[in-house]
Amino acid sequence: MKLLVVGGAGYIGSHTVRQLRGAGHEVAVFDNLVSGHAEAVPGGVELIRGDLLDAASIRAALEAQQPDAVIHFAALIEVGESMREPEKYYRNNVVGSLNLLAALKDTRPVPLVFSSTAAVYGTTDAVPIPEDAPLRPESVYGESKLMTENMIRAFHAAHGLPYVILRYFNVCGAAPGGEIGEAHKSKTHLIELACLTALGQREKMMIFGDDYPTPDGTCIRDYVHVQDLADAHVLAVEALHAGRTQAATYNVGLGRGFSVREVLGAVDEVVGTPLRRELAPRRAGDPPRLVADPSRIQAELGFSPRFTDLREIVQTAWDWHRGHPHGFGEG
Repeated sequence: MKLLVVGGAGYIGSHTVRQLRGAGHEVAVFDNLVSGHAEAVPGGVELIRGDLLDAASIRAALEAQQPDAVIHFAALIEVGESMREPEKYYRNNVVGSLNLLAALKDTRPVPLVFSSTAAVYGTTDAVPIPEDAPLRPESVYGESKLMTENMIRAFHAAHGLPYVILRYFNVCGAAPGGEIGEAHKSKTHLIELACLTALGQREKMMIFGDDYPTPDGTCIRDYVHVQDLADAHVLAVEALHAGRTQAATYNVGLGRGFSVREVLGAVDEVVGTPLRRELAPRRAGDPPRLVADPSRIQAELGFSPRFTDLREIVQTAWDWHRGHPHGFGEG
């Protein structure tokens, strides 16, 4: 199969590109490199510099590549920034996605796999969270992803566009061997922050609240390894190409969670030195538990995560950050 991966130079996209190639598929990457890295794209994969906000560039890429399917990762992802600069997120995430959908309709009506998020659920009492839980996003980021989901469904209803939407929970870790990993400009993910603290780039780790109704009082989240998430994209695009599904939405997670204290304890074990911690008040909007119900993707696509041990997950992240303390291009 020939695939175009939009946003394939980013964290999740670059891992997915490697898994797709490992599964025998031909891949090209379309990326503006605003948050992605050319160094993350493996040798032998064509990198097309383009932006979804430039409708002509994505149309040209589709016409030139003639892919059998498209995987769409390209988005801004910072929740806090989305609340401060909503126009930036609606323009990039929604308008950019609309340009892609219109280009698919007009030039290359092939299946689409869309990178969505558990942020579309907002705060929910459901534990674990099924795909049919109420959708009440609490950030512009989550709203922009839900708007894109709705556009995709509308294009399916009106134009027959086949699709799979994947809603991620907390993505973490790095490719075993430490060749690629997480290198966001804004550091917000717990395991990444903990690794950078262990490297001396941050003074301490903040624990926001220890009085939640959980076993150790700290928030619990479902941490899915980026390699397993990449495998979910391979399963999704292959199911679409084979005609096994025409329209589906799946959660991607482990189906169980780890608390903030458990994660920091695992980092202590892997690094060999305890991190300095400081307790702070709860953050507004932090629910006690966010855990996926991944039973649908397991039953329908055969998804089976390989990275289920927290220490192993942390080890892959630590190997990457220790070898690339300042991200790509620096040792």
